Amino acid sequence: MQELNVSLSADSPDRPRLPNSPRLVLGIETSCDETAAALVDEHGVVRSSVVSSQVPIHVRYGGVVPELASRNHLVAIRPVIEEALATAGVELDQVAAIAVTAGPGLAGCLLVGMQVAKAIAFARGLPLVLVDHIQAHVWAPYLSDGDLADAAGGAKSLTYPYVALAVSGGHTSILRVDGPGRATTLGATLDDAAGEAFDKIAKLMGLPYPGGIYIDQLSETGNAEAYELPRPLMNKGLDFSFSGLKTAARLVWEKASTVPGADVERVRADLAASVQAAIVEVLVDKSLRACREFGIAQLVAAGGVACNRGLRKRLVEKAARQKIRVRIAPARYCSDNAAMIAGLGGALLAEGASLSGAALLGADIYVTSRKRAS
Repeated sequence: MQELNVSLSADSPDRPRLPNSPRLVLGIETSCDETAAALVDEHGVVRSSVVSSQVPIHVRYGGVVPELASRNHLVAIRPVIEEALATAGVELDQVAAIAVTAGPGLAGCLLVGMQVAKAIAFARGLPLVLVDHIQAHVWAPYLSDGDLADAAGGAKSLTYPYVALAVSGGHTSILRVDGPGRATTLGATLDDAAGEAFDKIAKLMGLPYPGGIYIDQLSETGNAEAYELPRPLMNKGLDFSFSGLKTAARLVWEKASTVPGADVERVRADLAASVQAAIVEVLVDKSLRACREFGIAQLVAAGGVACNRGLRKRLVEKAARQKIRVRIAPARYCSDNAAMIAGLGGALLAEGASLSGAALLGADIYVTSRKRAS
């Protein structure tokens, strides 16, 4: 990997800052297959957000290959960081801190971002902030592109505590959020994440990768009542399970698509609609139940699957009937990105949660994280 243009002086350099200008945090995200960097100021305003996707690399395998993902982070991380700085119109000398995803995620991928972040922070004498990937997702509605009442869905009125649904290809959980970086898991998937179930079911139906997008599109033309699919753990606590649904969908597909004279495209559309209805119903029901059980009338939805149009529509409609306010991160900040890392990193920095010196050098990743409510 090429070297970044950083000073190796042990002394902290003077970082020019205009009078009254907000502090900038450089965020780095490499938890899975997106290499991302962003500059976000202390008010949550995004100055730049750059994401380099590896979908073209992994599409031939129908899923993320961890070793390939790690190697490609090595290739992409320098130009992505440099593009983020250039887009924001700043130099490293104007950055106040480095924030990086520490976990959860793929170990090799996380290590790339962590080592680069540590190197920049140490060489520049900057504080390093370790950010939890899932908690960054559910902080994303606070991000703004300049107007605090913009597409972030009214995040200016979002207050603590709130319930959050974090739903993506690698994670599905419900959390109670009591402050920046202070979230407790109320429920989580016991097997497949919702996004993983979408992608694997799409793959068995012959749809391209990543398949969740195509199921969302196909569901608009299909009959959601065509096939009866299970709603796993629907009335049992706040945990999720999607492996049984995945198996049921496979059995339906294998039977319905091989009937002589079957309209395979109709079967595909109907099954897509039925799968989407099942997953969305479980996600929405359990999220709103968590709000009721904990007496919290605010719900945040974030993560890649929060881009799903069926989920967004049903969540907003059902929450409104129960007088629960919903905040959904803009689509550009739902999928993995570094703006959410920098934004939450800035909030943690303001609370003194940063590392320097020996603590910085000893910072490490973690692959899984699950803190249960007592």
